[in-house]
Amino acid sequence: MWGWALLPILLAICGTVGFWVVYAMSVANGSVNVTVMFPYISTCGSDPPQSCIFGQVLNMGAFLVILISYLRFQQVRDWGCPCALNTAGLCLGLLCALGASVVGNFQQSNQLETHLFGAFLAFVVGVVYFWVQAALTKRVKPHPGGRWIGPTRFCLSAGSTALLVATAACEWTLALILFLLFGLFAVDFRHIESCSVGLQHRAPPPALELGATSTQTLAL
Repeated sequence: MWGWALLPILLAICGTVGFWVVYAMSVANGSVNVTVMFPYISTCGSDPPQSCIFGQVLNMGAFLVILISYLRFQQVRDWGCPCALNTAGLCLGLLCALGASVVGNFQQSNQLETHLFGAFLAFVVGVVYFWVQAALTKRVKPHPGGRWIGPTRFCLSAGSTALLVATAACEWTLALILFLLFGLFAVDFRHIESCSVGLQHRAPPPALELGATSTQTLAL
């Protein structure tokens, strides 16, 4: 069912387009040096009005990452994959989402330390998350994406690791690769028929039987 597959596609498209819109706005209003072809993404999103767009894009992206991480966790668990690695993947995905939200809401010009912490969660933890997903892809059966999806995730994860250096061009490339890796979940999610969340209610206390005498006393 392609309905669930639209979530990772939406994240990849909106995230990529949103970043380039922020870049175009920052160039148009002179917030970045136009002689620099690839300023840092955070530099582009530091000043208003593009900082508002930057924050909204990353907040929406963080929400979608949470949904995608949970769906992926449930899917892999239903396929009977080892629980520890899958649980670790869920935790890493949630941390990556938290980092994206922190980056979008704490601009580097205002809260540099907090911004860098969010960037660490978004980029470094995000790369580790996809290494875990590459390992899970190899272990789970069936392989809904065919033989190509595992090597593709592995190669993109390896490329992302190589790009974890502090240059603006690498930051842009790494961000776009992470969006692509999230988008690849559409291959897996198109096999999801439905997803539901159930609640387990606490059982009510047993009622007194007919004729039973209560032993409670009132304190005077």
